[in-house]
Amino acid sequence: MIIVSACLAGYRCRYDGKTKPDPEIVELVKRGEAIPVCPELFGGLPCPRIPSERTADGSRVVARDGNDVTEAFRLGAEETLRIARLYGCTHAILKARSPSCGYGQIYDGSFSGTLREGSGLTTELLLENGVTVEVKE
Repeated sequence: MIIVSACLAGYRCRYDGKTKPDPEIVELVKRGEAIPVCPELFGGLPCPRIPSERTADGSRVVARDGNDVTEAFRLGAEETLRIARLYGCTHAILKARSPSCGYGQIYDGSFSGTLREGSGLTTELLLENGVTVEVKE
């Protein structure tokens, strides 16, 4: 069993209320081999919602309107880890560049579309707890 970003599984949970289905991920969920998660919804954020990015120093997650949503992102990351542990998941396939799920590159906090090195809060927590992570567009 693996963890997958719910938006990649076809669920409308992205900040814009849309989805980014990946046929391979959709099929894994249909076969019961993957558990879809959305850390941002788990953290209590609505859908749709104002887009958020990690600050340049990575210490906070801020919505485009300036509201600090770090706590919601942390809660969602913790809930995702709880689910991974509950199901014995040691692998995750997550959405690239997301402030929750991104791995290796995320947006830089300027809301300009500029990328920087870094990972999302959920990805960091999963990695710290032995879950391997890969990302998909």
